[in-house]
Amino acid sequence: MNKENIISTPQARSNTLLKNVYLWMTAGLALTAVVAYLIGTNESLLKRMYSSGIIFALIIAQLVIVVVLSSRLQRMSSISAMMWFAVYSICTGAMLSSVFVVYTGAVIYRAFFTTALMFGGMSIYAMTTKRDLSGMGSILMMAIWGLLISSLVNLLFRSEFIYYVMSYVGVAVFCGLTAWDTQKIIRLNNQYGYDIDEETFIKLSIICALELYLDFINIFLYLLRIFGRGNRN
Repeated sequence: MNKENIISTPQARSNTLLKNVYLWMTAGLALTAVVAYLIGTNESLLKRMYSSGIIFALIIAQLVIVVVLSSRLQRMSSISAMMWFAVYSICTGAMLSSVFVVYTGAVIYRAFFTTALMFGGMSIYAMTTKRDLSGMGSILMMAIWGLLISSLVNLLFRSEFIYYVMSYVGVAVFCGLTAWDTQKIIRLNNQYGYDIDEETFIKLSIICALELYLDFINIFLYLLRIFGRGNRN
């Protein structure tokens, strides 16, 4: 079966799309990990990044890239989408470089492998269950807003109890989002029906990979907070 036939029908395209999404997500995570390690283990580079205000530029860049990919995906080429995703992964790696200073290597590895197991488990559940998870979306979005508001409030109170409660809630929320986003990919694939070309297929793979990438990163960060309790550098 040639590539055109593989992406021409929703049924034949579904597994190929999911495979591409996970390949792009894995590539993004690998790029993020390499950048984070290279910067995090270079003390002078890390100090320069935080002292010169580069960290704020990275935050703005991440927000801009997400907006660009979400709003202009249909109008950009697949090559541009790939480049934007790569740049986002690099920016995230730079942002996460400080974890190599804050946490021990054992905590980082433990959090990463636990994240991989939880993420994989939720993805498999979403692909195999007959339950429609689409109704969870609004609840999970409200939970994210709750986490953001709680984080801001806790900046004032600095409660360690609230900090760790939010960490456990965060893991649960983004595990739920992993399952929801996985089923969303399948729904998006079905919505395209028989009308999709290779260019659109690649761009769809990348935007879906970005969503799962963000789920993975957030689970990892919340687990770092949990596993790093009392085990920081």
